Amino acid sequence: MQPAFSAADHEFMARALRLAERGLLSTTPNPRVGCVIVRDQQVVGEGWHVRAGGQHAEVHALQAAGDRARGGTVFVTLEPCSHHGRTPPCAETLLAAGVQRVVAAIEDPNPLVAGRGLATLRQAGVNAECGLLADEARELNIGFIARMTRARPWLRLKLAASLDGKTALLNGASQWLTGPAARQDGHRWRARACAILTGIGTVREDDPQLNVRGVAAASGDVRQPLRIVVDSRLETSPDARVLLGGGTLIVAATGDPARRAALARRGAEILLLPGPGDQVDVEALLAELARRGVNEVHAEAGFTLSGALLRAGLVDELLLYLAPCLVGDAARGMFALPQIEALADRKQLCIRDLRLIGPDLRLLARFS
Repeated sequence: MQPAFSAADHEFMARALRLAERGLLSTTPNPRVGCVIVRDQQVVGEGWHVRAGGQHAEVHALQAAGDRARGGTVFVTLEPCSHHGRTPPCAETLLAAGVQRVVAAIEDPNPLVAGRGLATLRQAGVNAECGLLADEARELNIGFIARMTRARPWLRLKLAASLDGKTALLNGASQWLTGPAARQDGHRWRARACAILTGIGTVREDDPQLNVRGVAAASGDVRQPLRIVVDSRLETSPDARVLLGGGTLIVAATGDPARRAALARRGAEILLLPGPGDQVDVEALLAELARRGVNEVHAEAGFTLSGALLRAGLVDELLLYLAPCLVGDAARGMFALPQIEALADRKQLCIRDLRLIGPDLRLLARFS
């Protein structure tokens, strides 16, 4: 049975969620967590998880509260951990501080926790409740939850197109369909991801850096996500800008030794994941990324790879920027998808958000 939460409980948990959002760009591979400690209906301490390996939100809040935490209520957006990782278990730390009540938005989907933190608190006599503003907390950690529950990251596919659904001219020219505000907004979405994924076609035609520019985390850090190129035949040029700075992951289906050596000299990691038709096994790629701790993948790909990801059922969310222009039938479309014979076979989406970004329309949709 769902606990009865008061209006004040909702207010304090909403505050904890706003704190958790401050870790949106910096906590990977850990979840984004905020914590507020209340005593006599007054906030006595608060904190948020800043980065992996650092103190958890509960510890920051307890340090701010000091002795005032004793007998207080803790509002935390994710169940306190119960296992020893890089830091001690937060459930035990809360018990040592003498808190009286703990309210969590959601249980931790990590199998190492999964209800054990709340159980530890209850067994010690603490009133531990869960489920307050759960939907908001899940949205904030949608990638972490996806990785923990299905062993695959959340994949967001970003596209920029004209109003007639074209992403580039027939000759490949696409810069720039959308305006500066939309492009900067796209960098903010890149910044929250753990990895940015593209295909060899985009690398050849646009030579992107595929990094984050002009967006810093609330902590002041500028974290660069892992860059990934799906390149079945290892055609990436050693001079491609996506290799600048090293650390780029190139995923191939075949492994020509000379090409591998040339790319490795530029600091690239080569991963061979052959699939049907001498193409990269994209499903195996996402499973490997989950194993490496990747929560959210931000894909910026062309017609071929975008279609392949959709056909494989691996796209969770579309981030689509529509420019107020028309470029004609001969231009390139968004996805390489097979023709359907009946509307009943169409891919149905649910629009989650729709807004203007400068002169362009931004649409966020999920498959229903």
